[in-house]
Amino acid sequence: MTAIRQEAMQMLEKVPEDKLGFVIQIMQGVNGLLGTVDTEEKKVVDLKQFVMEPTERGENADQYVRELRDNDRF
Repeated sequence: MTAIRQEAMQMLEKVPEDKLGFVIQIMQGVNGLLGTVDTEEKKVVDLKQFVMEPTERGENADQYVRELRDNDRF
């Protein structure tokens, strides 16, 4: 155990029981700021499932927009 950890444990032992709740809240807040919250692992989502297959219309979108401009419909 490192010296800092030992000092922290000694300080915690001196904290009165009725104040430990506050200390725990502070420690949880620090963990949240550091991004080390002890929660369940997040599920990995495969983002490829949200990608649509290319369509003919999508492949020719530039040509379609040019035609709209040429015909003054855009």
